[in-house]
Amino acid sequence: MNTFVGESITPLFDEGTGTSIALGEPIVPSGFIWREKEYRIQSVLETWKESGPCKSGSPERYLRKHWYRVRMTDGTEMEIYFERQARSPKQRKRRWWLFSVSDEKQV
Repeated sequence: MNTFVGESITPLFDEGTGTSIALGEPIVPSGFIWREKEYRIQSVLETWKESGPCKSGSPERYLRKHWYRVRMTDGTEMEIYFERQARSPKQRKRRWWLFSVSDEKQV
């Protein structure tokens, strides 16, 4: 079972992280800081994208979020996402979010 979190995280990037990224994709961090604790990503288990309608009323659709289901080094599974556009000018540096944490470790 997953527990909803919905809080921003501070991504951590090791040297060499993201050397083979796809065009237009964010660099997946090697870990992050959440609630003043460091978490390290062991592997990316699943990725998907979320799109939405144009905010000005055009019929076009735009890519909004990049989602990742990740396994941490302690075996915990988490869902994180990257917002392509900040929610507001004040939050322009808050682009990575922790969506949920699995209640069970998958060691």
